[in-house]
Amino acid sequence: MGKLVVAAEAEGPVLVCSEGLSFWGGVDAQTGVIIDAHHPQHGEALGGRVVLMPTSRGSCTGSGVLLGLGFAGNAPAALVFRENEDILTLGAVIADRMFGTSIAVVRLSAEDYARVAAARTARIAEGVLTAGDCVIALDPVTTGGLELSEADRAMLAGQSGEAPKLAMETLCIMAVSQGAARLTDVTRVHIDGCIYASPAFLTFARRMADMGARVKVPTTMNAISVDHANWRSQGVAEAFGDPASRLADAYVEMGARPSFTCAPYLFADRPEKGEDIAWAESNAVIYANSILGARTVKLPDFLDLCIALTGRAPLSGVYLAQNRAPRRIVEVDLPEGADDAFWPMLGWLAGQAAPDCIPLIRGLEQSRPSEDDLKALCAAFGTTSASPMLHVAGITPEADLPPVAGAATVRIGPEDFARLWDMFNAGGGTVDLVALGSPHFSAAECRAFDRALGGRQVDGRVATIITLGRETLAAITADGTAERLRAAGVRLVPDLCWCSISEPVFPPEARVLMTNSGKYAHYAPGLCQREVRFGNLALCADAACTGRAGAARPAWIGGAVAQPSVV
Repeated sequence: MGKLVVAAEAEGPVLVCSEGLSFWGGVDAQTGVIIDAHHPQHGEALGGRVVLMPTSRGSCTGSGVLLGLGFAGNAPAALVFRENEDILTLGAVIADRMFGTSIAVVRLSAEDYARVAAARTARIAEGVLTAGDCVIALDPVTTGGLELSEADRAMLAGQSGEAPKLAMETLCIMAVSQGAARLTDVTRVHIDGCIYASPAFLTFARRMADMGARVKVPTTMNAISVDHANWRSQGVAEAFGDPASRLADAYVEMGARPSFTCAPYLFADRPEKGEDIAWAESNAVIYANSILGARTVKLPDFLDLCIALTGRAPLSGVYLAQNRAPRRIVEVDLPEGADDAFWPMLGWLAGQAAPDCIPLIRGLEQSRPSEDDLKALCAAFGTTSASPMLHVAGITPEADLPPVAGAATVRIGPEDFARLWDMFNAGGGTVDLVALGSPHFSAAECRAFDRALGGRQVDGRVATIITLGRETLAAITADGTAERLRAAGVRLVPDLCWCSISEPVFPPEARVLMTNSGKYAHYAPGLCQREVRFGNLALCADAACTGRAGAARPAWIGGAVAQPSVV
């Protein structure tokens, strides 16, 4: 028997995604075509199909992308998962409960999943999934057994208003879907749904604000899709800039702080070890759990607001200590002479080696990564893994948790770094754009790039742009770094990030970009349809000043191309 998480009748051809997929950055938000250049099913269309995948991965914004696909008529007829999945499930819940758009969501055992994957078409009706000769009864999700406090029940009864009632109803559905027995209090929330990926995001936020929604706990906001104060002077089209800024305004109206950064862990007031928080934005979730030792699941967009309105979250996943233990061991040696490009590359490879479980990375006990190295590690890990956290032996606060019995070991060697370097550097040698700040640059990174420039001027043919948070911009303005960077020809753009940037802030004439971000090197080919070069911060500074990216691999990378192997 399977689980019918979101009930709807559906029928269509089966599309099997052999890997998890991030809808944000991996799927065209209007057409439903897979645009992730690194995904095995690149180019396939999701609309009207029964889509199977082990689980989703990547950005929390995928829930809103799915809702937008529903509005556009290009959503899958059904989503069938083999593992736990929250991001797309929540999008389907909101589509159904708020807008009457039906997208069935089913969870199957590995055996039943394989049987359905072998069929050409599938149908879901009257609590039964039929695919070829396979007939599987589906057990609907019900919330009656969930343990609720008196305050929870009062919100469900509408005593706090219509918006908290809807939020609590949604939380209860997701809690049961996740296997939670009850809800837990959280101290703070970070909203990811303020990115304008499609009109669906504004439609949802505006409806909630008009219902009187107001946050109950301190709530920060992710990077948005425009520089809020300057988008008109930057030439952004009114048809995009206006709804994007109104989306941000709707969340501010609901009481969220206009922080507009994808790196809330850079604030002075950071969560503490063991603190239950509720963060969306995948890189922030992974950093909070892994590096700070705080506790948050990877929240889908829209569920973040539901938690902010109630102060409650399903007690499941890595909120529970027993679910934070590593389930895979990743062995890696720190290459001699490794530079700052090592950490985002390691994150990407570790995510590929542990796509659906928490890894423990061993072999780096004598390394001394900076906070920015760890930021890059976590962000890149989130592009290839659905896991909300990782451990690094000798470095992260919970790395002493014993691995679960039977945890497999995966080795990442020089040949894997060589393979990834070549994949990340498929673009041409002439660089038109240096794209820095995915996630948002810290003050330390801005100062490091200033030092890497060494007083040189940026080549006039190379747009060099750093995206960063407002607080970081204030800090580097106060110490003179911002003035030096601008004098060198670097643009500093607050509020938005590379995963939400659009033309003309993204230079339309640029054909090859260079970045030091493993996250953006992964997503950029699909998001902006440009070629990519990747390198450390010093190489990015050289490219900014010369317009060229060298062809040679760094000395610390070598070996033949190969896939990681399970030991």
